[in-house]
Amino acid sequence: MKELNLKYPVVMAPMFLVTNESMLRQSIEAGILGCFPSLNYRKDEELKNVLSSLNSHIAGRNGQPGNYGVNLIVQRSNIFFEKHLQICVDQKVPVYITSLGNPKVTIEAAHSYGAKVYCDVTNIAHAKKCYDYNCDGFVAVGQGAGGHAGPNPLMLLIASLKKNFPDKMVLAAGGISHGSSLLSVLAAGADAGYIGTRFIACTEASITEEYKDEVVRAHMDNIVMTDRISGTPCTIINTPYAMKIGLHQNRFERYLGRNPRTKKYFKMLVAKRGMNWLEDAVKPGNYHKLWCAGQSVEMIDEIKPIRTIVTDLMLECNDAYEKLKMNYG
Repeated sequence: MKELNLKYPVVMAPMFLVTNESMLRQSIEAGILGCFPSLNYRKDEELKNVLSSLNSHIAGRNGQPGNYGVNLIVQRSNIFFEKHLQICVDQKVPVYITSLGNPKVTIEAAHSYGAKVYCDVTNIAHAKKCYDYNCDGFVAVGQGAGGHAGPNPLMLLIASLKKNFPDKMVLAAGGISHGSSLLSVLAAGADAGYIGTRFIACTEASITEEYKDEVVRAHMDNIVMTDRISGTPCTIINTPYAMKIGLHQNRFERYLGRNPRTKKYFKMLVAKRGMNWLEDAVKPGNYHKLWCAGQSVEMIDEIKPIRTIVTDLMLECNDAYEKLKMNYG
C-alpha cells in the first residue's frame, strides 16, 4: 500500500458522529488509513483545527506508515461542501473519499496539489463517470455495508471494477469485520478492506457505551435498511424508535424528492432532519435510539482498542491464509 503509505491493507471508514480525532490518531499509529466525515466538524474552525492537528501528527512520524483521509458528501444537499472542500485544500488533506454526488470538483481540487481521491460507487455506470473524471480509485460499496449500502454482491462488484478499470485501486466495503473476510476481498482483487462497523465498538469512540454494546449484541438479522434518515437507503440497527418513525418515506415525501422544483430543497431538509435524529441518538440518556451499523455486527463480540482491532484483523487474515495453503496448497 505504498500509494497511501500504509502498513496494512485496512481503511477505517468514515462514520458520521462516531469517528473522532483520537480514533484517527490511533488508526495512523496502527499503520492504516483512518477516515472521517467532514460533517463531524460543522462549527467554525473545528475542521481546520482537526486537520492541522492531524498534519502535525503525521509530520512527527517521519514517514512511518499510517495516513488519514476526509470523506466529503458532494451532493448539492450538503450546504457545507464548498466551505469544507476549501478548508481541506488549504490544509492539504492527503486523501479524499467522495460520496453521494458528482466528484469532479473535488478531484480537480485534490489533484492540484497531489492528493488522492477515491469515490464511493455501487455500480459500474457510476464508476465510469468517476473514472472519466480521473479519480484515483473506488470504494466498492456492496451488500452488507454499514450506512449507505449498495445493492450488488461485494465480490462481484470488486471483480467487475478490476475488469473494467484495471489501472485503478479498489477499496472493498461491505461486511468486513474479521480477518477471513479481509482475506476474501483481497483475494477477489481489492487493494484494501474498507471497514466501518467494527470500529464503532472501539474504546476510543466517544459515543455512548449503549451504542457500542448494541453493536456487540446485534446480529445480521437485526440490521434493516431505511431511506427515512437521509433520503438514500441506509443501514441501521432495528430499534423500537426506528420502527416508530418508519423505514421508508411516504408517498408525498417521495413526490417532493423527485419533483424538479422541490427535490433540491426537500433533500436538504431531509438531510438536516436526519442529522438531528442521529445526533440526538448518540447523546447519553436519549431514548430515541437510531444507530447506524452494517451486517458485520454478526462477527463483533467485544469492544477493543483500535490498535488491538487492527492487530487481530491481520492475525486472523494470516491464519485464514495459512489454512487455505494447508488445505489447498
